[in-house]
Amino acid sequence: MSYAVTETDRASAKRGLWPQIRFYVLLAIGAWILRSLIIAPFSIPSGSMLPTMAIGDYLFVTKWPYGYSKYSFPFQFPAFKGRIFAGMPKRGDVVVFSRPGSDEDWVKRVIGLPGDTIAVDDGQLVINGQRIPKESEDMIGVPVSPNSPCRVAQGAEAQVVEAGGETLCRYPVYRERLPDGRNWLVIDQVDDPRGDHFGPVKVRAGHVFLMGDNRDDSLDSRYQPYEGGLGPVPIDHIVGRAGFAFWSTDGSASYWLPWTWFTALRPERIGKGYRP
Repeated sequence: MSYAVTETDRASAKRGLWPQIRFYVLLAIGAWILRSLIIAPFSIPSGSMLPTMAIGDYLFVTKWPYGYSKYSFPFQFPAFKGRIFAGMPKRGDVVVFSRPGSDEDWVKRVIGLPGDTIAVDDGQLVINGQRIPKESEDMIGVPVSPNSPCRVAQGAEAQVVEAGGETLCRYPVYRERLPDGRNWLVIDQVDDPRGDHFGPVKVRAGHVFLMGDNRDDSLDSRYQPYEGGLGPVPIDHIVGRAGFAFWSTDGSASYWLPWTWFTALRPERIGKGYRP
């Protein structure tokens, strides 16, 4: 027995298909709005921000604090010049930005704002002629794992110890404290003839001076692009402010073995915020 397909049947099929199409279109628009204007995920691939950020941290980046430029949007679309709803970062903010000259997103800490004069004197920050207090907090132990080997700066000696059933890599840490009370920990392992003796330089208009917290293992604004560094970074390249970690893995997981996603989890880092 056969049945003829009528125009009514075709119309009904179209009406049944349209809600599905509309659902996926609205879902895509909602995801674009969320990703572009509110929050976006970011993962930490290197140790340049130790001890604040660990390799394998997955965090949310908040998009609204500094406004929006083309770098705020996936694939830099829509492309436009400048920044709308612009807001200025604060010294000490941890920001994700699009590295000038590439499509890579990096993360560093804001040290200098437009018009500031920045120097590093024997490893100590100097902002606008004022030496920023740098207090020793002895040593910190960073767990050694598949994605976090005990990497040390040239001239430093690796210190690997066993404690509490964990293998730890020990680094000397210091607390830097701004005059307004904002503070954070940095790792400073050796006297680096370039990074620990820098400037002074004045941050030009429309730019920020960025540094990594792992001072001897961070190519940042102290180094020029031809050296692999950044130089001062245009504010328009800032994607957003680092929020908090929603996942963290030690690198031992296998994509094809779902149970290892949880054995590799570092639960103590989930929810960790990055505000100074």
